[in-house]
Amino acid sequence: MHRSPYGFVRTDIWREGDYLDLWSVPHVLSGIAVALGLYVLNFRTISAFIIAFLVFVMYEMFEVIAKIEETRMNRTLDIVVGMASFAPAFLFSSYFTYYELVLAFAGITIADGVLSFFGWRESQKAAVWEAKMHHEFIEQRAKMKERREKLKGRFRKDRYRMKKVVQRIEQGIEQAESNFSK
Repeated sequence: MHRSPYGFVRTDIWREGDYLDLWSVPHVLSGIAVALGLYVLNFRTISAFIIAFLVFVMYEMFEVIAKIEETRMNRTLDIVVGMASFAPAFLFSSYFTYYELVLAFAGITIADGVLSFFGWRESQKAAVWEAKMHHEFIEQRAKMKERREKLKGRFRKDRYRMKKVVQRIEQGIEQAESNFSK
C-alpha cells in the first residue's frame, strides 16, 4: 500500500483493478458454475442465457450496495467475463453425463467459494491495515503541524529579539557617530 494524492492505494494482489483483476477468476468460475447448474436443471438455452445475465448483473448490483469500490469498466467486464465463461460451459455441457456435470458443478463451486473467501479475507486485512495507516498518517500530520507552529513561534521570538539587537546596534552606531562628530 502506498500514499497517493487521492488517499492510500492498495498494492496487494486482491486489489480492485481498473479492468480485469484477480477477482475476475471467481467470475469465470461463477460463470461456469451457473452454466452447469442451469444445464443440469434443464433450462432452455435462451432462458438460461437471460437468467445468467440477470444473475451476474444482480451480483454486481449487490457489490454496489455492499460499497465494494470498482470502476464502472471493471463492473462491466465482470459481467462480460461471467457470460464469456457461461456460454461455452453451457453449450458444451451436452457432451458430458449428468454425474460428470454434477461433480464438475460441485468442484467448481467449492473452488469458487474457497478462492472468494480467501480473497475477501485478504481484502478485509488490507482494509484494516489501510485504516491503521490512515490513522497513523493523521496523527503524524497533527504532530508535524504542532512542530511547525512551535517553530513559527520560535522564529517570531527570534525575529523580535533580532529587531531589538538591530535597534541597539543602530542606536550604538548613532551614538558613536554623534560622539565622533563632537
